[in-house]
Amino acid sequence: MTEVVQRNYLEIKSLKELKESHRLSTEYSINLIDPTNFQLNKFFYKNIGKDHKWVDRLIWTEQQWIDYISSDKVKTYILKKNEDLVGFFELVSHLDTKEIEIAYFGILKEYQNKKIGSFMLSEAIKICFVEDINRVWLHTCSLDHKNALKNYLNRGMKIFREEKVKI
Repeated sequence: MTEVVQRNYLEIKSLKELKESHRLSTEYSINLIDPTNFQLNKFFYKNIGKDHKWVDRLIWTEQQWIDYISSDKVKTYILKKNEDLVGFFELVSHLDTKEIEIAYFGILKEYQNKKIGSFMLSEAIKICFVEDINRVWLHTCSLDHKNALKNYLNRGMKIFREEKVKI
């Protein structure tokens, strides 16, 4: 069965455009995974993605995961509440065009709908603009969490392209 999905591409071109969210308690921390750990990326991809039809990487071998996250262009950050895993985001640098893509962004189901995503997105955007870049961009679709698009827009991102795709 074919399904039509609405895909939106969003961008923010300056840290000045960021509409920062509230801060979370000091129980929460965002950290770069260093050294890289493909098992964490795979864990988040599978557990968050199962509700949103993230399927592309499900066929990846262990070596494909390792190769991907070992790239100098890819950085993965995790959000924790104390020692519990909460969410993650993957940043892919396109320094030739002075852009950073938020390739994946998600929160585990038990932490959703608690305004954590707005904090995590604000922090992701701030981390991106530490680099000398002209924009941060991402795409989302109608299969993603019901609040995803609203969160991106509320943080100051703007839609620069829309499309309908059949899956």
